[in-house]
Amino acid sequence: MDHHISFLLFLSVLVFSFFPQIELSVTANFPGHKIFVPFNRSSFPVDFIFGTASSAYQYEGAANKNGRGPSIWDTYTHKQSERITDRSNGDVAVDFYHRYKEDIKLMKFEGLNGFRFSISWSRILPSNQLSRLLVSLAPMLYAVK
Repeated sequence: MDHHISFLLFLSVLVFSFFPQIELSVTANFPGHKIFVPFNRSSFPVDFIFGTASSAYQYEGAANKNGRGPSIWDTYTHKQSERITDRSNGDVAVDFYHRYKEDIKLMKFEGLNGFRFSISWSRILPSNQLSRLLVSLAPMLYAVK
């Protein structure tokens, strides 16, 4: 949980640290954490989209749930863990897979109106099924030429 909140705090601080003319503030309380971020939307165009983004491997977690196959990063971080300073991997990450409702509530609370997320390809096409599909389609694609 601490990594989860820390990640969201880091993103918020990173985004809002670039806006020195900001006047108002948003304050959120979480058990053991208090977020205070100065913020004023009037400094931006009316149609400006405030949002956040995620990267599946770093955020999703649940590496072995619902048929997800291993990704290149799973293989790398498990076989070459000494190359990762803290030897972490994406097996759990910040567990967006199980905590997405809580994360979306936080985004709404912060007033964000955009969220770009990614889904691991190995969850969509586990066990390298795309390669098998392409190999089986290759003769047909060649014939179409």
